[in-house]
Amino acid sequence: MSARPRILSGMRPTGPLQLGNYMGALANWVTLQDSYECFFTIVDWHALTSDYADPGAIRENILEVAADWLAAGLDPQRSTIFVQSQVPEHAELHLLLSMIVPLPWLERVPSYKEQQQQLTDKDLSTYGFLGYPLLQTADIVIYKADAVPVGEDQAPHIELTREVVRRFTHLYGPVFPEPRTLLTETPRIPGTDGRKMSKSYGNAIYLRDDPDTIRRKLRPMVTDPARKRRSDPGDPDKCPVFDLHKAFSPEATRQWAAAGCRSAGIGCLDCKDRLIEHLLERLAGIHARRAAYAQRPDTVWDILRDGARRARAAAAATMDSVRAAMKIRYEPARP
Repeated sequence: MSARPRILSGMRPTGPLQLGNYMGALANWVTLQDSYECFFTIVDWHALTSDYADPGAIRENILEVAADWLAAGLDPQRSTIFVQSQVPEHAELHLLLSMIVPLPWLERVPSYKEQQQQLTDKDLSTYGFLGYPLLQTADIVIYKADAVPVGEDQAPHIELTREVVRRFTHLYGPVFPEPRTLLTETPRIPGTDGRKMSKSYGNAIYLRDDPDTIRRKLRPMVTDPARKRRSDPGDPDKCPVFDLHKAFSPEATRQWAAAGCRSAGIGCLDCKDRLIEHLLERLAGIHARRAAYAQRPDTVWDILRDGARRARAAAAATMDSVRAAMKIRYEPARP
């Protein structure tokens, strides 16, 4: 077993990833590979909790997410990268944990009622949707993760995981560590319309977008509404383009853009063109690697299968311990 602390994180297969996904999670994961033993999973069963009525796109979306992960720098030699459903022990542990977790613990998770209110076009009155935070708990503890890198919105899910671990330990003895929350600082990544970048808003820039597509999307992007004319001074703190500068441009360019905006010394197109230059420089390696993986989908699936094989070995060892602790291991322990 690695001497490094272990982390687990994942994403739903909702399609190709955009800049918000990259800056909010993926870029941080790439860095974490240097100091943690990493397990990264594409959680296709989680996608079914809300998209159970129309699962046809999940397979292709898995391929899109995996290609983006690999292109961004997740290394299958340093990280275990796999699809959740290819490690069925997740489902077994979820079932066993569901025997001991009180319903109110799940009902009070903030995202439960929030998503029911937001996704009004879907029937989310299912056990699968209510129980998905517990499935997430199983995803984490089956690898005995020491920490989970998440944004602030996911922190309550990790606290639930810690509560479940404490309850399991009280009932059956210690098997799992209590994972700590590894908060990821998430810069504001606005979409081309100024709102939060989101696939559902149609305002996203994707990691797979080629340079011409990125230029076409960014050049008409909204800016500070006070700058109606080239000669009008603006406020960079009110400009979504400047938020992208803060994420992708070096300090010298940020100072140039801020000063030029406030003095009307530069126009908005000047500002956007400099942003595009830095963004394309940042994405150049990702674009090259992603194009290579797009031409070799069988290679991507091979990487995911190998990751599932490695993940399943770790998960199976944990399940031996779980069954023994719960007095339901009826066969000798694995050698």
